Amino acid sequence: MRNNTKLILIKLLHTAIWCVMAAAVFYILHAGIFDRINLLVWFCVGLIFVETIVLLIFKWKCPLTLLGRKYTDNTGVGFDIFLPVWLAKNNKLIFSCLFTVGLVLVLWRVI
Repeated sequence: MRNNTKLILIKLLHTAIWCVMAAAVFYILHAGIFDRINLLVWFCVGLIFVETIVLLIFKWKCPLTLLGRKYTDNTGVGFDIFLPVWLAKNNKLIFSCLFTVGLVLVLWRVI
């Protein structure tokens, strides 16, 4: 398989995982706002915690980003995912804030 094809597959996988994680964050936020706390909310919280542990292990780099670097010389922001550059650049900040607000709301609802 050519390097370009491998990079495209990595980008597709990375984007798909990003979509799942973004949906989880938005679901947590939605559940906290509308007091719809259920098992899926806690599953989503678990997903985010697992992702955080993975990022900690890899020094705040996604393992797919590290893998993608093997297949290209272009390692600028967003080279490894199908997202706008501004979103790829600010992804951790945006979703960390949304997750924190959502988790605080969820915990406030259940306490």
